[in-house]
Amino acid sequence: MVSPDPTSSGLLASEKAGDNAPAQSVGELSAALKRTVEGAFGNVRVRGEISGWKRAASGHCYFALKDEDAVIDAVLWRGQAQRLAFAPEDGAEVVATGKLTTYPGRSKYQVVVNSLELAGEGALMALLEKRKKQLAAEGLFDAARKQELPYLPKVIGVVTSPTGAVIRDILHRLHDRCPTRVILWPVQVQGESAAGQVAAAINGFDAMTSDGPVPRPDLLIVARGGGSIEDLWAFNEEVVVRAAAACSIPLISAVGHETDTTLIDYVSDKRAPTPTAAAEMAVPVLAELRGWIGEQGERAAGALRRQLDRMAERQQSLTDRWPAPTRLVEEPTRRLDEMSRRLQRGLVSSASSARGDLAGIAGRLDRRLIDQAIDRRAERLTAQWDMAKLVHPDRPLSRGYARVTAGDSVVTTAKQASAADALTLHFGDGTADVVPAGKTPPSAPVAPRRKTSYRAPKTPEGQRGLFDTGDNGDA
Repeated sequence: MVSPDPTSSGLLASEKAGDNAPAQSVGELSAALKRTVEGAFGNVRVRGEISGWKRAASGHCYFALKDEDAVIDAVLWRGQAQRLAFAPEDGAEVVATGKLTTYPGRSKYQVVVNSLELAGEGALMALLEKRKKQLAAEGLFDAARKQELPYLPKVIGVVTSPTGAVIRDILHRLHDRCPTRVILWPVQVQGESAAGQVAAAINGFDAMTSDGPVPRPDLLIVARGGGSIEDLWAFNEEVVVRAAAACSIPLISAVGHETDTTLIDYVSDKRAPTPTAAAEMAVPVLAELRGWIGEQGERAAGALRRQLDRMAERQQSLTDRWPAPTRLVEEPTRRLDEMSRRLQRGLVSSASSARGDLAGIAGRLDRRLIDQAIDRRAERLTAQWDMAKLVHPDRPLSRGYARVTAGDSVVTTAKQASAADALTLHFGDGTADVVPAGKTPPSAPVAPRRKTSYRAPKTPEGQRGLFDTGDNGDA
């Protein structure tokens, strides 16, 4: 029995000599596709709407381009992304230039974008309107957020190109109106890096301190000359608009000509139609200011003069009503004279009355009465003196009595005498020291005491004592 050929049943793959379609590996086919796609589509321009825009931490940007018929993936490497002239976002219609390639690991293809541009002015305006609505919804355009411009700023910061007519026009206009210190922060005002530089300048001015090496401006001017919407697009970028909205320094936007409008104009505190007009808004005319100050000084002086005149008139009106100085003292003077005359008459009358009373009393006085009164007072005094001699404590000693002392204390009881170590007896003619019974006499001799004797108090001269008998003896 002949075994069947397995290749004839389609079970096993077979290759025959001269076969022009040998089997390829997946990798070989993917590589062939990659070479074919990149060779056929090495330079393409694709128009579509951005969808799913995403910037990775590496700086590479991934998104898709789509229209109503299809979707194709795209990638924008970091180097190219940094050179974009605008900030892409979902919904923007763009034209992407690059090459088509495949990604074998996923069997996908994508456009590697080298440049990205908005698809015409219509797409640019659509993106601008969309961004405007978004920022307005956040309240960045509200009038309540706007600050008042300082009347006479000391320092003005200007964000613009260091070359060109804009900075010269601003400086010239400031010099004509009111010379002011200007600090220029040079930036590019057009191109790929313009938006980042303008935003950095605004943030840099706002971060300055008043005591730093460079004085902090009191006012900012962000300016650029006229141009097309593409030329002014940096001032429509979200990074610039948000920097201007967050700035704490009052800001004037002066971008383009009078008919040009950018998003920074909506968030600035004041919009100027031209850079020259911004300088005019920033400072007053110095000559006019001096004239106004002089006018105000004259008005103040005139008002002061009129006030003084009115005060003088009021004072004169008041003084005209005052009485003459002599009339003010006439009545008090008259009353003083009247009181003086009445006082004089009263004194004369009182003196006369007193003399009469004295004469009447003197007539009633008698010398004998006076002598009798004196004798009565002398007798009372003599009786009181005699009584004092009777009660003198030493008087009884002359009649045989004695006074007993122990030291400096008078002994009045037997108990006191028995308790004492030594006693002194006082007599009319002297003292004697004794020892109570049962007491031992002191070993040392007792110093003799001074002899004392009673003497009657001396009777005042010219007076007799109550008990006087004509001699000096006691009664």
